Amino acid sequence: MFSLNKLSPTITDMIRFDHSHTLVTFHQYTTTKKPKVKKALAETICTALEIHATLEEEVFYPVMRQLEGAAPTMLKSEPEHNEMRRIIAQLRAADPANKQHDELVHELMRDVMHHVADEETILLPDAERQLSQERLCELGAQMTKRRMQLVTPQAGKIAANTAVGFSGSTAAMVVGVAGAAFAASKLLGRKPAHA
Repeated sequence: MFSLNKLSPTITDMIRFDHSHTLVTFHQYTTTKKPKVKKALAETICTALEIHATLEEEVFYPVMRQLEGAAPTMLKSEPEHNEMRRIIAQLRAADPANKQHDELVHELMRDVMHHVADEETILLPDAERQLSQERLCELGAQMTKRRMQLVTPQAGKIAANTAVGFSGSTAAMVVGVAGAAFAASKLLGRKPAHA
Protein backbone atom coordinates (compact mmCIF):
# COMPACT_ATOMS: atom_id res chain seq x y z
CA MET A 1 0.00 0.00 0.00
CA PHE A 2 1.33 3.45 -0.98
CA SER A 3 1.82 5.88 1.87
CA LEU A 4 2.24 9.64 1.68
CA ASN A 5 4.39 9.36 4.82
CA LYS A 6 7.19 8.01 2.62
CA LEU A 7 7.16 11.24 0.59
CA SER A 8 7.44 13.46 3.64
CA PRO A 9 10.76 14.95 4.68
CA THR A 10 11.98 13.46 7.94
CA ILE A 11 11.07 15.27 11.13
CA THR A 12 14.77 15.93 11.75
CA ASP A 13 15.18 17.57 8.33
CA MET A 14 12.09 19.68 8.98
CA ILE A 15 13.44 20.83 12.35
CA ARG A 16 16.77 21.77 10.72
CA PHE A 17 14.92 23.71 8.00
CA ASP A 18 12.93 25.62 10.66
CA HIS A 19 16.21 26.52 12.39
CA SER A 20 17.68 27.77 9.10
CA HIS A 21 14.56 29.82 8.30
CA THR A 22 14.72 31.56 11.68
CA LEU A 23 18.44 32.32 11.34
CA VAL A 24 18.02 33.68 7.79
CA THR A 25 15.24 35.96 9.06
CA PHE A 26 17.39 37.13 11.97
CA HIS A 27 20.26 37.95 9.59
CA GLN A 28 17.90 40.39 7.83
CA TYR A 29 17.40 42.27 11.12
CA THR A 30 19.70 45.25 11.62
CA THR A 31 19.37 48.11 14.05
CA THR A 32 19.47 50.57 11.15
CA LYS A 33 16.32 49.26 9.43
CA LYS A 34 13.07 51.20 9.61
CA PRO A 35 10.95 50.40 12.69
CA LYS A 36 8.19 48.96 10.48
CA VAL A 37 10.67 46.49 8.91
CA LYS A 38 12.23 45.61 12.29
CA LYS A 39 8.76 44.93 13.72
CA ALA A 40 7.85 42.71 10.76
CA LEU A 41 11.10 40.73 10.97
CA ALA A 42 10.77 40.32 14.74
CA GLU A 43 7.17 39.17 14.34
CA THR A 44 8.21 36.69 11.64
CA ILE A 45 10.86 35.28 14.00
CA CYS A 46 8.44 35.17 16.96
CA THR A 47 5.66 33.43 15.05
CA ALA A 48 8.08 30.91 13.51
CA LEU A 49 9.57 30.13 16.93
CA GLU A 50 6.17 29.73 18.59
CA ILE A 51 4.97 27.33 15.90
CA HIS A 52 8.28 25.45 15.92
CA ALA A 53 8.27 25.07 19.72
CA THR A 54 4.67 23.83 19.70
CA LEU A 55 5.50 21.28 16.99
CA GLU A 56 8.51 20.00 18.91
CA GLU A 57 6.57 19.78 22.17
CA GLU A 58 3.59 17.99 20.61
CA VAL A 59 5.28 15.74 18.04
CA PHE A 60 9.07 15.39 18.51
CA TYR A 61 9.76 15.58 22.25
CA PRO A 62 7.22 12.93 23.31
CA VAL A 63 8.88 10.42 20.95
CA MET A 64 12.36 11.38 22.15
CA ARG A 65 11.35 10.93 25.80
CA GLN A 66 10.26 7.35 25.05
CA LEU A 67 13.63 6.38 23.58
CA GLU A 68 15.91 4.51 25.90
CA GLY A 69 18.82 6.70 26.85
CA ALA A 70 17.21 9.96 25.71
CA ALA A 71 19.67 12.83 26.10
CA PRO A 72 19.67 15.00 29.24
CA THR A 73 19.23 17.85 26.75
CA MET A 74 15.54 16.89 26.75
CA LEU A 75 15.25 18.04 30.37
CA LYS A 76 16.10 21.61 29.48
CA SER A 77 14.40 21.86 26.08
CA GLU A 78 10.90 22.81 27.22
CA PRO A 79 12.13 25.24 29.92
CA GLU A 80 14.18 26.92 27.15
CA HIS A 81 11.01 27.17 25.06
CA ASN A 82 9.23 28.79 28.00
CA GLU A 83 12.03 31.34 28.41
CA MET A 84 11.81 32.05 24.69
CA ARG A 85 8.05 32.66 25.04
CA ARG A 86 8.72 35.10 27.91
CA ILE A 87 11.14 37.12 25.76
CA ILE A 88 8.72 37.01 22.81
CA ALA A 89 5.97 38.55 24.99
CA GLN A 90 8.33 41.39 25.97
CA LEU A 91 9.48 41.84 22.38
CA ARG A 92 5.93 42.12 21.06
CA ALA A 93 5.21 44.83 23.65
CA ALA A 94 8.38 46.80 22.81
CA ASP A 95 8.44 49.75 20.44
CA PRO A 96 10.54 48.84 17.37
CA ALA A 97 11.93 52.41 17.33
CA ASN A 98 13.31 51.86 20.83
CA LYS A 99 16.73 50.34 21.59
CA GLN A 100 15.03 47.81 23.92
CA HIS A 101 13.42 46.17 20.88
CA ASP A 102 16.86 45.54 19.33
CA GLU A 103 18.21 44.23 22.63
CA LEU A 104 15.30 41.81 23.03
CA VAL A 105 15.71 40.48 19.46
CA HIS A 106 19.39 39.83 20.16
CA GLU A 107 18.68 38.24 23.55
CA LEU A 108 16.06 35.97 21.96
CA MET A 109 18.38 34.92 19.16
CA ARG A 110 21.28 34.19 21.56
CA ASP A 111 18.98 31.81 23.42
CA VAL A 112 17.70 30.32 20.17
CA MET A 113 21.23 29.70 18.82
CA HIS A 114 22.21 27.89 22.01
CA HIS A 115 19.05 25.77 21.82
CA VAL A 116 19.60 25.02 18.12
CA ALA A 117 23.18 23.94 18.79
CA ASP A 118 22.00 21.43 21.41
CA GLU A 119 19.29 20.06 19.15
CA GLU A 120 21.44 19.79 16.05
CA THR A 121 24.44 18.22 17.80
CA ILE A 122 22.62 15.97 20.30
CA LEU A 123 18.86 15.46 19.85
CA LEU A 124 18.56 15.22 16.08
CA PRO A 125 21.50 12.80 15.67
CA ASP A 126 20.05 10.70 18.55
CA ALA A 127 16.71 10.54 16.75
CA GLU A 128 18.39 9.56 13.48
CA ARG A 129 20.36 6.80 15.22
CA GLN A 130 17.45 5.37 17.15
CA LEU A 131 14.49 5.77 14.77
CA SER A 132 14.03 4.19 11.36
CA GLN A 133 13.86 6.34 8.25
CA GLU A 134 10.23 5.30 7.88
CA ARG A 135 9.43 6.46 11.43
CA LEU A 136 11.27 9.75 10.88
CA CYS A 137 9.20 10.34 7.71
CA GLU A 138 5.99 9.36 9.50
CA LEU A 139 6.77 11.92 12.22
CA GLY A 140 7.59 14.46 9.50
CA ALA A 141 4.16 13.92 7.97
CA GLN A 142 2.55 14.26 11.40
CA MET A 143 4.49 17.50 11.97
CA THR A 144 3.41 18.85 8.57
CA LYS A 145 -0.25 18.18 9.32
CA ARG A 146 -0.02 19.89 12.70
CA ARG A 147 1.96 22.80 11.22
CA MET A 148 -0.86 23.45 8.74
CA GLN A 149 -3.33 23.60 11.64
CA LEU A 150 -1.14 26.14 13.44
CA VAL A 151 -0.25 28.26 10.39
CA THR A 152 -3.63 28.47 8.67
CA PRO A 153 -5.29 30.90 11.12
CA GLN A 154 -2.21 33.16 10.93
CA ALA A 155 -1.47 32.89 7.19
CA GLY A 156 -2.40 36.50 6.36
CA LYS A 157 -0.31 37.93 9.19
CA ILE A 158 2.65 35.68 8.30
CA ALA A 159 2.49 36.68 4.63
CA ALA A 160 2.24 40.40 5.43
CA ASN A 161 5.16 40.34 7.88
CA THR A 162 7.29 38.34 5.45
CA ALA A 163 6.55 40.78 2.62
CA VAL A 164 7.46 43.82 4.74
CA GLY A 165 10.42 42.22 6.50
CA PHE A 166 12.03 40.79 3.39
CA SER A 167 11.14 43.59 0.99
CA GLY A 168 14.05 44.21 -1.33
CA SER A 169 15.92 41.16 0.00
CA THR A 170 17.25 38.26 -2.00
CA ALA A 171 17.24 36.15 1.18
CA ALA A 172 13.49 35.54 0.89
CA MET A 173 13.98 34.27 -2.64
CA VAL A 174 16.87 32.04 -1.53
CA VAL A 175 14.80 30.52 1.29
CA GLY A 176 11.83 29.99 -1.02
CA VAL A 177 13.89 28.40 -3.77
CA ALA A 178 15.82 26.22 -1.31
CA GLY A 179 12.58 25.04 0.32
CA ALA A 180 11.00 24.25 -3.04
CA ALA A 181 14.11 22.38 -4.21
CA PHE A 182 14.21 20.38 -0.99
CA ALA A 183 10.53 19.44 -1.24
CA ALA A 184 10.88 18.50 -4.91
CA SER A 185 13.93 16.34 -4.19
CA LYS A 186 11.99 14.45 -1.51
CA LEU A 187 9.09 13.89 -3.89
CA LEU A 188 11.43 12.66 -6.59
CA GLY A 189 13.45 10.51 -4.19
CA ARG A 190 16.70 12.38 -4.84
CA LYS A 191 19.12 13.92 -2.44
CA PRO A 192 19.10 17.72 -2.64
CA ALA A 193 22.15 19.29 -4.25
CA HIS A 194 24.40 21.17 -1.85
CA ALA A 195 26.12 24.37 -2.88
